[in-house]
Parts: sequence; C-alpha cells; structure tokens
Amino acid sequence: MTNELFDLVVVGAGPAGLSAAIEARHWGLSVAVLDEQPAAGGQIYRNVDKASATLRTILGDDYVAGAALTKAFTASGARHIPSASVWNVGRDRKISYLQDGSGHVIEGRAIVLASGAMERPFPVPGWTLPGVMGAGAAQILIKSAGALPREPAVLAGCGPLLYLLAVQYLQAGLQLQAVVHTTTRADYLRAAPHLPEALRGWKDLQKGVGMLRQLRRHGVRVYAGAEGIAVKGEQRAEALCFTHKGVARRIDASLVLLHQGVVPNTQISWSLRAKHHWSDAQLCWIPDTDEYGEIDDSQIYIAGDSRGIVGAKASAAQGRLAAISIASKFQRPNVADRRLREQQVRGELQMHLRIRPFLDALYRPKDAHRMPIDDSVIVCRCEEVSAGQIRKYVEVGCQGPNQTKAFGRCGMGPCQGRLCGLTVTELIAQGRGVSAQEVGYYRIRPPLKPVTLGELAG
Repeated sequence: MTNELFDLVVVGAGPAGLSAAIEARHWGLSVAVLDEQPAAGGQIYRNVDKASATLRTILGDDYVAGAALTKAFTASGARHIPSASVWNVGRDRKISYLQDGSGHVIEGRAIVLASGAMERPFPVPGWTLPGVMGAGAAQILIKSAGALPREPAVLAGCGPLLYLLAVQYLQAGLQLQAVVHTTTRADYLRAAPHLPEALRGWKDLQKGVGMLRQLRRHGVRVYAGAEGIAVKGEQRAEALCFTHKGVARRIDASLVLLHQGVVPNTQISWSLRAKHHWSDAQLCWIPDTDEYGEIDDSQIYIAGDSRGIVGAKASAAQGRLAAISIASKFQRPNVADRRLREQQVRGELQMHLRIRPFLDALYRPKDAHRMPIDDSVIVCRCEEVSAGQIRKYVEVGCQGPNQTKAFGRCGMGPCQGRLCGLTVTELIAQGRGVSAQEVGYYRIRPPLKPVTLGELAG
C-alpha cells in the first residue's frame, strides 16, 4: 500500500476533473487525478485519443473537441492514475482506491470530486428484459469498442442524448426502427419562458434543431408525445408498445434503447455526509456547496455534473473555478491575477448555463416513467424489488429508503442504490404524500465499490 500527498487530488478524468487539474497546475500545485478508465476523457470524451477517423466522424465534432482537453492535461504535468477504483473518500481528504488488485491510499491538501453523471433510471414494464439498455450505455459501447448494433433499434424517452445517439447511428450507416419521444406540447409551453435566455446560447439550440432535421432527412419514424411506454417480450425484448395521439401502437424490435436524461452521481458526496437538496427542476439530489463547489469549508470540492447537470462545457468551467479557489487558499496566485482569471471563467460558465433551464423544463421526465404505475415493475434490479413491494412497505410504516433495506434488501446489491435510489425516494414520497426532501436518500457508506477481503486487508 502506498500513501502519497499532493496539493490537489481529483477524482474523475472527465471535463470537470481534467480542467481542474490543468488549472491547478497553471498555478503551480502538485496534482494527481484518479479515474476508473484506462485513459483520460471521462464518459463524454471516452477513448477520444485512440478513436479512429471513422469513429470520430460517427461521434461528431463535440466528441472530437475533447482531444484538445486530454492533450492539455497530458502536457500539464499532473499525475494520472488510471484504472483506479475509488472505494472510500474521507473528510480527512484521504482517498482509498484499488488498482490492479492492490489497495492504495492517496492524500490531498484539497480534493475535487468530479464523478460526473449517470443515466436516470427508466423503470417501465419490460425494462429489465435482455435487449433493453440505456442509450448512454449504447453510446459508451461505440466510444470504447466501436460496437454498433446488428439489427435496427428503436429509441424511446426524452432528452438531447436520445437524438444524438440516433444521429450517430445514422452517421454509421445504420437503420432505425423509430424514435419515440415523450415530449409534448405542454412541455414546450413550460419551457417557453426560458427560451429568450436559451437563445443567447443559440449554437446549442441550433445543434438540436439540426439533429431533428437529420432524422427527418433519413426518413426515420418519429412519434412525439408518446405515453405508456412498455417493452414486451417473453425471454427478451420483442417490441416497444406505447400510446401515440390516443392510439395504441406496437413497434417490433429486439433492441430497445431507453433514455430520459442523466442525473448527478452523488454516491461520494453522500458518503461524506454532505448536505443535499432535492431539485424540483432536475428531479434529483444535488449536493449543497458554495459558489466554488466547496462542501462545508472542508477543502473538498465538487465540480461538473456530480454537482447538478450542467453539460460538458459548463463542467469544465466549474472545474477551473474550483482549482482557482484552491490555489487562492494556498496563496499561489496574486489577487489581481486570480480575479482576472476568475472573471473570465465565470463569464464562460454563465454562457454555457443559459440553455440549462430551457432543457430542464422541456425534457422533464414524466411521472409515470419515474414512478411505475404497474406494481409488477422491478425497481431495484440487484435485489429484484418491485414498485408494488415498495408501496407495501410504505403501507406498513416505511418512512424512507434506508428502511427499505430492512424490509426487503432494496438498495443493498452491487450497485449500492445507484440505479434504484431516485425511484425509491419518489415512490415513498408519493405513497406518504410528502416531498422527496422529507423522505431523503440511502445512507451511503464505504466501500463505494465492491472490494474483496484480500484487497481490504492489503
């Protein structure tokens, strides 16, 4: 076991983590970056340095732009610790991680947590069948291995990633069965008040409009405002069923890709006992931090989508702001330099955040797709706990997610509640007739990832 000390230790090598590391090195801090992947880039820019020309064409310019960030990180002199699985982060700023089967400990005078986002659960009938997966997971297969489906897929849900993946499949020469999205006229009306501010970031809006045009140009069937989404099949996915304009529809497909946005990966911040609040805008838990991302004057910062969904460019700006704050506390930059740098980064951050309220309102996931109406729908995939069982727990006095563990092991599987946590919170809140804030979340404890006794002893 090793135990090293750095001025700054960053967890996560995505846009926020890499940007924090580069900025901290600019001010002369010693930096180490831990990441589970073998190469820097995070989920957004996964494998960007090794991607072939064909793959770059398929994934598009926004993906290719990540190469500049990974190149700057390599040149920064920060230490990169790849294939590192972090299983504990302490308030003493010591981080325990596994690498190549061995246990290690690293310590930072400051820490930036940049663990990013994860796909929001989409618990609808049939979502656990073979042949059903998240659109984000499907995109990761393209980035990491150039893996593309052999049969036409149907994409269902809402959010920009749904359309992005559809366009990327078309770029790869694949056929799509259909794109079934849940966005309705009411969603557009709800988002309308945010449109003037979003138009100030018109380039992002233009990209979205361009993706929809590509779908139409390729003749892809698009069903808008779909309701009652369900996957049918006995042993595996056979069809996607839904209601469109009052008509029940069925699209035969053996590959169904579901998506209804992403949510912050907050497992580490919960394990640190940081305060969190329920965001009604993003329908998820968000850690409480100051304007730089710091938790409770602890020298532990959160940056990027793990602090609330903001997107890649805004995440990078948040990472830089955190590093500027840390460098200032260590008295590295002079006041004039720091203020100028901070002003520039804040300007970039505000520019990239302009479209966020519009997107949050437009692509708000439907209640029935977050809190299953059908009691038989599995909520906790690890322990096979259904929505009906959660409701029964509430009927006999269950007050929050932690108690569901005692009732039926919900949240106690290998994912430690990552996939079911939000659904369980909302189901209990719905059953009790109270807010999600009052219900709370699982009490997350280390190890955050599975660890063998041998590794722990080491």
